[in-house]
Amino acid sequence: MTKQEILQQIEKQKAVCVLRISDDSLFEPVSEALYSGGIRLLEITMTVPNATELIRIARKSLPQDMVIGVGSVLTASATQEAVEAGAEFVVSPVLKKEIIDAAKTLKKPVMCGAFTPTEIQTAWEWGCDIVKVFPANILRMDFFRAIKAPMPHLKLMPTGGVSLTNGKEWLAAGACAVGVGSALISSADLKNRDFESISEKAKILISNLNNGNGS
Repeated sequence: MTKQEILQQIEKQKAVCVLRISDDSLFEPVSEALYSGGIRLLEITMTVPNATELIRIARKSLPQDMVIGVGSVLTASATQEAVEAGAEFVVSPVLKKEIIDAAKTLKKPVMCGAFTPTEIQTAWEWGCDIVKVFPANILRMDFFRAIKAPMPHLKLMPTGGVSLTNGKEWLAAGACAVGVGSALISSADLKNRDFESISEKAKILISNLNNGNGS
């Protein structure tokens, strides 16, 4: 996929699932549960054991319409490593120009984290395709509305504070997509290996984003 096609998929699918697990043996059943629940954008964080190898495996084993990205990226070298393994988009919790520059060189979409209006605009000017507003649970939806009023050109993605049923509200407040982690993949579900629960939660999230009536 081209960079533009990946960005189109992000805005079409609206939900980027942030996969953060401590046991890489859970990766296959969890990713399959997410896919069966309708998730098509999977962000494998660099905090996951053997993250780079899992990205490589995911690109080969998961259906072709599951777009695999990398998250929790903190350096340009990690960006390079993940993209070489097959990551199609790059997400960072922080704003670092070296990450943006590396992703641009590799022709992959990049979403760096920002918190203040100045950081958000700086991220955009440096070349972020979508600015990850993090942690969004502290700033809340009114912040998005306030930011978008004077800067409607921004493309924003909240991460933190996105539940299974408030995604539509974040979009209405000005987000172009949402990042969802623990609301989808809870520690309890992982401990109990309750993959059916993960799949059902994904269905609720996707239904809410598309129809506004998740249940």
